[in-house]
Amino acid sequence: MIHIHEKTLQDLEFSTVLKQLSAHCVTSLGTEKTLQISPFRNKEELRNALLLTNEYLSSFDNDNRLPNHGFDAITKELKLLRIENTYLDIQGFKKIEALSITTNEIVIFINKFKDYYPALNSFAAHIEVTKAIIEKVDANIDRFGEIKDHASDLLFDLRQSINSVKGKINQSFATALNTYHNLEYLDDIRESVVDNKRVLAVKAMYRRKVKGSIMGGSKTGSIVYIEPETTLQFTRELNNLEYEEQEEIVRILKALTNYIRPFSELLQDSQDFLIDMDVISAKAKYANTMNGILPEISEEKRLFLRDAYHPLLYLNNLKNKVKTFPQTIKLEEDSRIIVISGPNAGGKSITLKTVGLLQVMLQSGMLIPVHERSKVFLFDRILTDIGDNQSIENHLSTYSYRLKQMNYFLKKCNKNTLFLIDEFGTGSDPELGGALAETFLEEFYHREAYGIITTHYSNLKILANELPFMLNANMLFDERTLEPLFKLVIGQAGSSFTFEVAQKNGIPFSLINRAKKKIERSKVRFDATIAKLQKERSKLEKTGQSLKLNEKKKIEEADKLELINTKIQKKLEGYQELFDSNQRLIYLGQKVNDMAERYFDNKDKKDMLGEFFKLVQIENSKRKKVSAKEKKETKAKEKAVRQEAEKVVTVIREKKKEAKKKAIENPKPKAIIRLGDRVRLEDGRAIGTVDKIEKNKAIVNYGTFTTHVNLEQLDLVKAIKK
Repeated sequence: MIHIHEKTLQDLEFSTVLKQLSAHCVTSLGTEKTLQISPFRNKEELRNALLLTNEYLSSFDNDNRLPNHGFDAITKELKLLRIENTYLDIQGFKKIEALSITTNEIVIFINKFKDYYPALNSFAAHIEVTKAIIEKVDANIDRFGEIKDHASDLLFDLRQSINSVKGKINQSFATALNTYHNLEYLDDIRESVVDNKRVLAVKAMYRRKVKGSIMGGSKTGSIVYIEPETTLQFTRELNNLEYEEQEEIVRILKALTNYIRPFSELLQDSQDFLIDMDVISAKAKYANTMNGILPEISEEKRLFLRDAYHPLLYLNNLKNKVKTFPQTIKLEEDSRIIVISGPNAGGKSITLKTVGLLQVMLQSGMLIPVHERSKVFLFDRILTDIGDNQSIENHLSTYSYRLKQMNYFLKKCNKNTLFLIDEFGTGSDPELGGALAETFLEEFYHREAYGIITTHYSNLKILANELPFMLNANMLFDERTLEPLFKLVIGQAGSSFTFEVAQKNGIPFSLINRAKKKIERSKVRFDATIAKLQKERSKLEKTGQSLKLNEKKKIEEADKLELINTKIQKKLEGYQELFDSNQRLIYLGQKVNDMAERYFDNKDKKDMLGEFFKLVQIENSKRKKVSAKEKKETKAKEKAVRQEAEKVVTVIREKKKEAKKKAIENPKPKAIIRLGDRVRLEDGRAIGTVDKIEKNKAIVNYGTFTTHVNLEQLDLVKAIKK
């Protein structure tokens, strides 16, 4: 059973990760659930959650992208469905219909592509696909959110009657309007609307002459609004019909609610499913922003984070276009505790937080920004002590708080625990605090716990050097500038560079010397030795990188030379074959010439034919007998070789064309040519010297001759030394 304390999540700023994650949700309920994410307690559930997120992430890179999962919450509607004799409004039914359509689309899609999304298919398998809700709502409510006329026979009849009465009202009003207008009783505006009723705009002096109900008047009192008597009876009839219509609509909504009520559990499952899909989608999108992946989860106790980035730092630096330095960290059974030392501002705390936050994120079902060859182990507990943690409310000093933390660590720490402690042992007397910290570290070591600590204490560095399964590490610094390189190096303790940093910041050398005299000479020598080793390590790191680069270049050059050698060898073989063939033809030609000369002298045809036949026989004896099939195969091979050669030539020509095109599109900046410079014509081989420059032309001396050439046509070979 996994249990990660709330204090650990606070130390690692996990809540900030959740805020960034929730920004990728598309629903309010999804956002709410995302902000409540915490590490999984069950390992099987965790593995399944990671697979779901990984499958959703994979959908971004293929043609089978998952459908939209957005929906309007139906929480209020679900509560009403559980209460007898209640009914939903039209908007509630539209939300239920939309949610059902969305759920069906996603479940059907996932099932269709279950080979691509096996985990998501298993996750959605319990959701029943039904069109009953959609069809029932669609039969009663139109797309504009109105009850359809044919929802019931009574409603249809009522609406027919309402339309008929409205027609009579309009007709009677039009008659009254024309009558009183002709009598000039009406104002220029003629009519208006009061309480959704058409009224006549009667001049105040004629109000007694117009029969009807007074509905109001203008602010000035010059106009009185009257509903004509002829329309009043129709209006009363309309009001009665509209009341009956509303009663019928309520009856239809109640019947529809009663139909939907048995589906309450399915609708709850559908909403929960879509909320989960929103959370999974947000995790996948968040992983996509920082190139997060699902590393291999090892059953062995082995944590290998290669090229690991701190998520919050990476995204912030990405926004500000600043480079983020990744770290590579390995914890195994034979190196389960790492002690990182060195000066402040070198990246020790960030390295510590990177390991902790990535582990917490992974154990909360989120993908992490590491190299694909990374391996992780799922710890039962992650214990952290990071930051000042001074508590004003509880009247605890930093050291008191840290002792309480160490006490908690001692209670919970075991072989399945990962502990992360920043500035271990600080807050008390260096000698006494260091001794107590050493004892704690020994205890964690003997319990076979895994962990990383940062410290300035020499005794902890020595302990890490003495114990077989504990390693020293340091953050690299530039040996000259003392600027951090943000690279973790395992196997060697780091110097605090106390005096070097002080000197760099302008502290007088005399004061630094006085400070050195105040401490033990052995301590200064120890720190100086570590500093020297760290500088040497940094130099070796650079030399190693340079050697690797040179080795790579030499391998590439050797491959090129091997290729050239092979080509030359093939050409030589070809030339040798051609030479042998030509020599044979010359020999045959010489023989034929000798026979022709003898025939010219003695005119002995028989002798000439005999010699010629003998020569042919000798040549044929050298030839091997080849069957028709072998001849055909040889010709086919020759043809294949020619075709392959033509392809190679075509590719080379294409490459040359592309290179030429690129050269035209991105021309190199022309060098400035001066007197005495060694130059040559573009695409030329002969090299000459510039004797004179006039305007845009130069006189180039090639030794045996000179020529006038445009400066633009010349390439600089070697500039004259000044």
